[in-house]
Amino acid sequence: MTIKICPTAFDPWEEVQAYQGNLPGGSFGATTVFIGTMRDFNDGDDVTRMHLEHYPGMTEKQLEKILDKAKQQWQIIDALVIHRVGAILPNDPIVLIAVWSTHRGDAFDASRYVIEALKTTAPFWKKEVLTTAQERWVTKNTDGYNAG
Repeated sequence: MTIKICPTAFDPWEEVQAYQGNLPGGSFGATTVFIGTMRDFNDGDDVTRMHLEHYPGMTEKQLEKILDKAKQQWQIIDALVIHRVGAILPNDPIVLIAVWSTHRGDAFDASRYVIEALKTTAPFWKKEVLTTAQERWVTKNTDGYNAG
């Protein structure tokens, strides 16, 4: 299980391929990959960029707890979580969650749990810059579904 807090852009597909290359061959039958990217809109406004902050040390501990709980609930072989911090632009990957398991059900369920727990409990803070140059802190996360 690996957690990376990344202050620079990353290629999620390269990260998954490199990480998976270090797993024992034939040990997994399913891999789920979730990539969260920055949208250019939020709460009805156009967003030009974002600054993402975290609490060093505490963020990693919380992510470790989330992965530990996922491993207790589902039969997963390994997991990788990478989360960006710093300056982020629309379409930039923000978060990567990859889960390897023997079977797809465990991989899908664990992956969904990890992203939802991360969004609700990990200490990350987003400040958006709107097209009007106004800045605002994001005070709540979406529930993960399209509200419209």
